[in-house]
Amino acid sequence: MPFLGPALATTTNAAPLRLRRGVNAWPWFSLTREYPPPRTDYGWPAFQTGRPIPSRDDLARLRAAGFDFLRLPVDPGPFLATSGAQRVTLIADLMEAVAAILAADLSVVVNVQANAATHHWTPDRLYGSAQAPHWPAYRGFIGELAGRLHATGSRRIALEPVNEPPQACGSAVWTALQDELLEAARREAPNLTLVAGGACGGMIPGLVALDPTALARFAPVLFTMHFYEPYLFSHQGAPWMREPVYRDLNSVPWPASAGSLDCTLAAVRARMDADVATSATDKAEAYTITKAKLEQYFAAQPDRRFVTHHLSAVRDWAERHGIPPHAILMGEFGALRSDARYVAAEPEDRARYVRDVREAAEAFGFGWAFWNLFDGMGLMDDVTRRLDPAIIAALGLGVPMAEPVR
Repeated sequence: MPFLGPALATTTNAAPLRLRRGVNAWPWFSLTREYPPPRTDYGWPAFQTGRPIPSRDDLARLRAAGFDFLRLPVDPGPFLATSGAQRVTLIADLMEAVAAILAADLSVVVNVQANAATHHWTPDRLYGSAQAPHWPAYRGFIGELAGRLHATGSRRIALEPVNEPPQACGSAVWTALQDELLEAARREAPNLTLVAGGACGGMIPGLVALDPTALARFAPVLFTMHFYEPYLFSHQGAPWMREPVYRDLNSVPWPASAGSLDCTLAAVRARMDADVATSATDKAEAYTITKAKLEQYFAAQPDRRFVTHHLSAVRDWAERHGIPPHAILMGEFGALRSDARYVAAEPEDRARYVRDVREAAEAFGFGWAFWNLFDGMGLMDDVTRRLDPAIIAALGLGVPMAEPVR
């Protein structure tokens, strides 16, 4: 029986790659050296040399800890902007990384992840619509990449052509674009597992608005979504969020019953008082909005049941379409941690949240990939390469190999 329901059973008997417990490996092929406008090219090397990337020892320790795959985000900008010997080098570096992951007995999801923070090779310019200026080149790159991954001969590789599509939920534009990308990939890679998802930034509402029936012709296919709800917890203190409510958020507990509105508001006020760069008027406005959002948060009392409720929408969608749970991948989830750079979730709250999301996903039979290996949402220290024992435990993983000596 194929991974889709009886109505689609005559299409193919291909089964997608089985993925259970993974971690995202950003910024291995992210954090670029793009020149400012009006230039549209990159410095060389195209990726920042100081970015943290996992060594072969790191990959072995991740496998020993219990992970069975890595999701590898890849910024397509340098591959599209570069030609000649430099592009050959970029492709070779990417394929070498894939080989290293496989050699560590880990499967790999290659996720093409355009960077909205750049000025030229952005999601809108790549796949905002069929009229996007770089759409033909992007589609061609997906086909080329699929062919190269197929040529490895490994069945432990999957290709995810787009990360967090920006179109609206149920968008016909996204449906058409995804069809073209999957067709380009399948043409070059007959057996490669492909990863499909909905719009709305790749969140649950986008997936459940997707009609997967027509995608059966691209089997084997996994379906993916991301989960960061509630953002007031997972993204507290995140400086990249546009809404001012997140900037000074801290000490938001998980579950909500583990703290109180008064304590969190006091922490927010203290954080605002320490901010000398923002005007008093802007801080007062931000505090009013933040207070209202936090009142809603504590009134709702989110906990494990909140997570289960949201993920049950994916379970219901999959059952309606005859998609088994193992064909669902929660490609990202996690929460920002407090450290020298960010004032965010307390360690025990973060660990409880990660455990609740992971256990809820596993209860439905979904695979998952934690965000992230490095950075402020990571589980491995960028410098010491030590794994966070609380997050490893929250992910239900075993004791890792001995820590590296530095």
